[in-house]
Amino acid sequence: MTTWVLLRGLMRETRHWGEFPGQFQHAMGTPQVVTLDLPGNGSLHAQPSATSVAKMVESCRAQLMQLGHAPPYRLLALSLGAMVAVEWGTRYPSELASMVLINTSLAPHNPFYHRLRPANYPALLRFLISGSIARREQLILRLTSTRERTPDQQAALLAQWAEYASTCPVTRANILRQLLAAIAYRAASTAPAVPVLLLAGQRDRLVDVKCSATLAQRWGCPIRLHPTAGHDLPLDDGAWVTQQIQDWLVHRCKQRD
Repeated sequence: MTTWVLLRGLMRETRHWGEFPGQFQHAMGTPQVVTLDLPGNGSLHAQPSATSVAKMVESCRAQLMQLGHAPPYRLLALSLGAMVAVEWGTRYPSELASMVLINTSLAPHNPFYHRLRPANYPALLRFLISGSIARREQLILRLTSTRERTPDQQAALLAQWAEYASTCPVTRANILRQLLAAIAYRAASTAPAVPVLLLAGQRDRLVDVKCSATLAQRWGCPIRLHPTAGHDLPLDDGAWVTQQIQDWLVHRCKQRD
């Protein structure tokens, strides 16, 4: 049975998936769903973050082997995690059965002003220099989610995230390493030799949805757009994410029959 591997993005860890992995596993009928942390985040927060996306790939592969999960894998990856997935598919296509990329952006396919909206530069810079945990998490939630919440729901979510940041702190040095790795990464000019589905939120405040649209056009792969969701699609509408993946896999099976 193919293992689903879930990868998150910059400064995020496995706990930020919330209830999504369990819901996804139940809906898909998949016995094995594995969430991994990138070096410098979550359970690996004491490690220095990798300075390249390629090194992040090697960390993920080593973790899976240590956990006893052999390929092939199916990757579900968000943002920086999707860059890791693309590099994985480029270097080791035989290890992957498919990949689902959420709100990603890639040089040289996408210009820098689409990969990170310029309006966010000042707030992100202030956070890196002097932001507290509470202000950082408030900023991240504002930039990555459009889901409507009551004041109590929002306070509870931010308190949960602040706890994650306190128990497994991501250092500023590791944040910078991850940022530099993402900025420096350049994907291959051709699509990975792995089946790809792109998912994107049309109200993404962090990354322009044009990034995913451009990749879909250049790679000739399907794309599904959520009309109201933001950057963190699984947080905003996990059920929609799961449904798109199910429909895509069913369609692929029918094509093969």
